[in-house]
Amino acid sequence: MGGVVNPNLVVLAWVAILLYIFIILFFVIRGALKTKNISDYAVGSMNFSPVAVGLALAASITSAATFIINPGFVALYGLSAFLSFGVFLPLSALISLAILSKGFRKYGAQIKALTLAEWIGKKYNSPGLTLFFGFLSLLLITFIVLISVGLTKIISKSLNVAEINVLIGIVVFVFGYMMFGGANSMVYTNTIQAILMIIVAFILLGSGYEHFSKGVYGFINSLNAIDPKLTQLTNGSSFLFRDLFELIVVPIIIGVAIICQPHILTKSLLLKTNKDVNKYLLVGIVTEALFFLVIFAGFYARLTFPDLSYNGAPLKMDGILSAYVVQKFSVYIAILVVMGLISAGLSTLEGLIQALASTITLDIIQPLFKNHLPSEQKKKEKAGIIINRITILSLAVISVYLSYGQLVHPKLSVGIFAQNGVYAYFAAAFVPILFGIYFKNINKIIPIIASVTAIVVHFTMYYGKLPIPFSKATGENPGVAAATAIILSLLLGLLLKFIYERKNYDYAE
Repeated sequence: MGGVVNPNLVVLAWVAILLYIFIILFFVIRGALKTKNISDYAVGSMNFSPVAVGLALAASITSAATFIINPGFVALYGLSAFLSFGVFLPLSALISLAILSKGFRKYGAQIKALTLAEWIGKKYNSPGLTLFFGFLSLLLITFIVLISVGLTKIISKSLNVAEINVLIGIVVFVFGYMMFGGANSMVYTNTIQAILMIIVAFILLGSGYEHFSKGVYGFINSLNAIDPKLTQLTNGSSFLFRDLFELIVVPIIIGVAIICQPHILTKSLLLKTNKDVNKYLLVGIVTEALFFLVIFAGFYARLTFPDLSYNGAPLKMDGILSAYVVQKFSVYIAILVVMGLISAGLSTLEGLIQALASTITLDIIQPLFKNHLPSEQKKKEKAGIIINRITILSLAVISVYLSYGQLVHPKLSVGIFAQNGVYAYFAAAFVPILFGIYFKNINKIIPIIASVTAIVVHFTMYYGKLPIPFSKATGENPGVAAATAIILSLLLGLLLKFIYERKNYDYAE
């Protein structure tokens, strides 16, 4: 993004971010003092309010993608992008969250599961499945990269600092404090972040009110004047929203399955009693519905930058909202909005680091190297914490390397890079979680085959850019690849279940 940033904005941004850092560190230190072992790190040792956990859930689901990256899709592709990312996907995701959370928590609380991989492994009495999903969770590093890039874009512009320096600073700070606090501090930092995000959501949604001075039709006509495709139901110039299959069916399928991520479903395990679940879900779903609507600000950004340039320099998609914030708001409001955007990124980044580090420690390293770990309980707990911190340090190095590549050479958007990895993960996790919640006595071979099928189909579709026979859609769209993988793995899982049940019935006869 070109142009000179207001020096007052830079100074105030520095002050606000430093203050923000001190507040975060306060809660991290507070949480770290109560974190004695890896169990405390993964699911906490404190009695959290269901309201606080619900806000933490909403903040954790809402990432830099929702507040920073996805508005760029709306600015580029208009109504089709808004309907896909702001209506159909959120609607199915929130319904899925309400349905799956109770069943997941009920069993997770019984077995005292600390990670999603452990939940799956114990549900099917298969340590191999736990290990498999432990390794599969490494795909979520792509999501960490998305958030790191989004935060780098907004902070580097606000502080007027080179992107690579900001990227390193973000990773050192966030990964550094996540070595210590874990769930005990994350719930409180996420709650503060969620409150700030709520304020900013209303600011962004109301920031383009002048564009409605001539009513809704006037707003639509203004977009039409820039590009008629911005107000069309589908957009043929995008490889994401070309027809109704890509626009409606794909995001609905993705929305249902997207909940099957460790930093989302495992939030319910932070609740201490079942009676807290309804209040937790109500707070989380209402707040999240508001957050999903924020991408509407992408329309305002396009009306502000009709030719997608800022001070004569072309805007990259991932920098459109950052440019809009700097251009649109007074210094003080801009700072508040920037802090909300940073909160959107940090809240999910914290959840991902916490969930991924716990999974790698508990579900990969400890099982594979159990013969080399101390048997005495206190030494074992200490070793678990040390391994967890080394894991986080390793994730930090990998994240900087991959994020820098996406800053320099993105394919349209870092969002596509992240979707490819994240979608593959929850496509593989969907059938094991769904069957684990609703079916009893499922042979473990069924979720294994279903998961492997999902992975193979997803990556084959994506890298082969394979077409859908009845649609313009191809696997180049990660959503299409994942939706196809989910449907095929679900059908295969149901078929295998029927075959096994029929076989057992015939045997019993």
